[in-house]
Amino acid sequence: MKKIWTLLLAAALVVGVLAGCSSESTLEKEEKAPAGDKVKIGLSVSTLNNPFFVSLKEGAEETAKKAGAELIVADAQDDNAKQLNDVEDLIQKNVDILLINPTDSKAVSTAVESANKADIPVITVDRESEGGKVLAHIASDNVAGGKMAGEFILEQLKNKGNIVELEGIPGTSAARDRGKGFHQAVDNKDGVKVVASQPANFNRDKGLTVMENILQSNKEIDAVFAHNDEMALGALQAIQAAKKEIVVVGFDATDDAVKSVKKGDLGATIAQKPEEIGKTGIKVAIQAAKGEKVDKFHPVELELIKK
Repeated sequence: MKKIWTLLLAAALVVGVLAGCSSESTLEKEEKAPAGDKVKIGLSVSTLNNPFFVSLKEGAEETAKKAGAELIVADAQDDNAKQLNDVEDLIQKNVDILLINPTDSKAVSTAVESANKADIPVITVDRESEGGKVLAHIASDNVAGGKMAGEFILEQLKNKGNIVELEGIPGTSAARDRGKGFHQAVDNKDGVKVVASQPANFNRDKGLTVMENILQSNKEIDAVFAHNDEMALGALQAIQAAKKEIVVVGFDATDDAVKSVKKGDLGATIAQKPEEIGKTGIKVAIQAAKGEKVDKFHPVELELIKK
């Protein structure tokens, strides 16, 4: 490739000399071409009203800046229709590749298919798409993380007690996979019962209100597994207001959750590494945009955070 480029530049010099041109030469025109090599990446985030996705965005921005890539970020605000509009807008801006963190794994299919029609490769981050053609997926192993949380709860309860599960947004792969791993750990265990499983949409306020309602109808609760830290912290607030002693385990290891674990309020949290997910997403996107072959799945390491 370098040899061909050198030959082209040499040919341009010869043409410029023969023509005796005094304006912008062919060589000067050719020298501007590399500016177009800058990779332009679109990143559609489900919501920036959640510290986890803010960290993911910051990791992506840091890596894009270091790599000299252009990154355009759009916040879908947890709205499926807005995410579709955001993706259409990014397509109109001629991005080379799209990173999509779906608000909903099923609803995002339309957006992915739009990018497919525009021949723009798509990489999903944190949550998968149930439709359209996706080049690669960057995420933690959420099934393994849910199982890790369930096993920690069993250890704390000494394999005996009633557990509540606060689910994430229905339809998201994160909610589905974390719940799957959790149930792999706790189901069919003698003396252990999941007495309630209700969605609180990954939202702290809903985690609070859903937990308040569950506490009113279930007097004997020993532990709570929430599919993310925001719901776990909301549930903890409801539990503390009710003056109960209940083990609460979250997921994501946000700053607020880790502080709560160190304080002894939250039992544990599963540490995803959102910054690392963002960084990996950009690295893979740049490789793909340059025509390099990339793996279909890029797992990011998890860790149990406890006091």
